[in-house]
Amino acid sequence: MAGKTWQWLVRHRLVKSALRAAARRGESQARLAVDPAVRIDPYPVYDRIRRRAPIVQGRLTMATARHDATSAILRSEHMMVGIDVESVPWLLRKAMVRPDDGRVVGPVDPPSLLAVNPPDHTRYRRLVSKVFTPRAIAALEPQVVSTADELLDELEGRDVVDLVATYASLLPVTVISQILGVPLSMRDDVLRWGNAAAPSLDIGLGLREYRRVESGIHAFNEWMYGHIDRLRADPGDDLLSRLVMLEGDDRLTDKELMATAGLVLAAGFETTVNLLGTGAHLLATHPDQLALLRDDPSLWPNAVDEMLRYESPVQSTARWADRDVEISGVTVRKGVLVLVFIGGANRDPAVFENPDVFDVRRPNARDHLSFSAGVHYCLGAALARAEGRIGLQRLFERYPDLALAGEPTLRSTRTLRGFETLPIAPGRARRAPAGV
Repeated sequence: MAGKTWQWLVRHRLVKSALRAAARRGESQARLAVDPAVRIDPYPVYDRIRRRAPIVQGRLTMATARHDATSAILRSEHMMVGIDVESVPWLLRKAMVRPDDGRVVGPVDPPSLLAVNPPDHTRYRRLVSKVFTPRAIAALEPQVVSTADELLDELEGRDVVDLVATYASLLPVTVISQILGVPLSMRDDVLRWGNAAAPSLDIGLGLREYRRVESGIHAFNEWMYGHIDRLRADPGDDLLSRLVMLEGDDRLTDKELMATAGLVLAAGFETTVNLLGTGAHLLATHPDQLALLRDDPSLWPNAVDEMLRYESPVQSTARWADRDVEISGVTVRKGVLVLVFIGGANRDPAVFENPDVFDVRRPNARDHLSFSAGVHYCLGAALARAEGRIGLQRLFERYPDLALAGEPTLRSTRTLRGFETLPIAPGRARRAPAGV
């Protein structure tokens, strides 16, 4: 416990103190990390960063909210994920190492794909990407449809429900459980572990929340290592079983398998939960846009991309330079960390006309960067799009009179943006449509 407290102190408490000091000096990127009001509505702050320069220099980091600079950073072979441990002071370097036996892997710990660079990243991605091919996603769509219909059946006759708890979270976690070979009976546990780990992407956590996050990560790791052993003894027809049974040069260690399972959970679950909740809220509050989709269902794929652009489920990421590199006319020095505000890039008026308007017919909606870009482009992008399209279309076709029934609450996270609760009145149900 002492080791964990030490790690929290260095990783979060000291960093948060530095960010608060920077926010008091007027640094916009620091306010995004610590100001509660900005968490609720970050877009005016993104605008200020965007107007200042392609990449803004701060005391602690650089930052960008421009589309061109964001795209260039995400695609650059010289902008790295993770942390350049060798370049940080000894105190911080010590805090980067987990105080455990080395088996525990969090979402941002190597060898997670979110924290490794080529050539390791290339090898892991090649193995995992096989399940996310267009053919594989098409094969999953019938299950997405049947799962959505089963969940929507359970809403019939109910006056008010929390759409996040009853639908937006259950649809993707059911699909991702199949990909990981996790029994349906474990669905609630997977949900709990995913929700517990989500704040690990943020900085400046309080000690109580940090301990809750670490407890969830440890619980997921403990169960998943046992699950890997069970699949090795009795493999199924799922992604994780196929990875477990690899031999030769492709063979993955248990720790690598653990990191892969955690990544698939994050890539296939977290983004989609937020997309479904946000999408339902946007359509419920923009009836004119919902009417367009009812008149022309072929707009649904574009509508999902507009939802991803307008309210990006992942608001930010970061990269550091492995050498001096010029991005959008600005030199980023070796070792410097750049905060990349995807939510701001997706509302850049230089790319998107009237960016603060939600428009399901937007001709270039797909130009958003919500799934990142370059070698770290999200593995779960096609699956998230399919689940968003099917899940939302089935929802509004089944419950055409759906309406908000209370004040929704946003998640407390800053990197991930979505609803914690979304109370709705489903209204009268129609018979489930035959297909999508």
